[in-house]
Amino acid sequence: HGWSEALAGIRSPHVKYICPHAPVMPVSLNMNMAMPSWFDIIGLSPDAQEDEAGIKQAAENVKALIDQEVKNGIPSNRIILGGFSQGGALSLYTALTTQQKLAGVVALSCWLPLRASFPQGTISSVNKEIPVLQCHGDCDPLVPLMFGSLTVEKLKSMINPANVTFRTYSGMMHSSCIEEMMDVKQFIDKHLPSV
Repeated sequence: HGWSEALAGIRSPHVKYICPHAPVMPVSLNMNMAMPSWFDIIGLSPDAQEDEAGIKQAAENVKALIDQEVKNGIPSNRIILGGFSQGGALSLYTALTTQQKLAGVVALSCWLPLRASFPQGTISSVNKEIPVLQCHGDCDPLVPLMFGSLTVEKLKSMINPANVTFRTYSGMMHSSCIEEMMDVKQFIDKHLPSV
C-alpha cells in the first residue's frame, strides 16, 4: 500500500500500476517471526546463505503476474518490473531469468539474488538489452550502498552496460525520496511511451 501511494504521485494516465503484496512468512533474520516477505532472508552479508527455492518460487509468482497481463492484452515488452529492497531484488532476478521480453526494470535499494548462479559474461536471455534503473541511498543501513555498487557491476557484465543506469541519493537511508521518484517517473515514461 505504501508504494501505491508513492506511485500515485508519479503516475502516467496511460500506464497500469500493479503493486502485489508479498506473502506473510517466517523470516530467519527476523528471529523467525512472520512478516511480509517474498522469500526468506537468512543474513545480510554478501556471502550469506540464500533461500534459493524461495527466490525461484517468488520469481515464478511474478512470471504468473506477467502472463496474466499478457492474457489481458498487454504485450510483455510493454511491462516494466520494479520493486524496493527485496521486491527490487526479485524484479532483477525475474527479469534476468524470464523468457518474456520486458520493457525494463526499476530496482530500488536492492541487490541481485543468487548472483553466483548466473554465468560469467553476457547472458543469452531475451532481456540482455533490457534497460535497468537502479537506485540506492548512500546512507542505507539495511542494504548497504556497496551491495548496490556490486550489483550494478555484475549487471553491466551480464547485459548491455549502456542500458544500466545507477543513481545514488545523498543522505537517503533504506527508503525513497522525491528525487528518486522523479527519476523513476522519467524512466517509466521513456520506456513506456503512450501509444
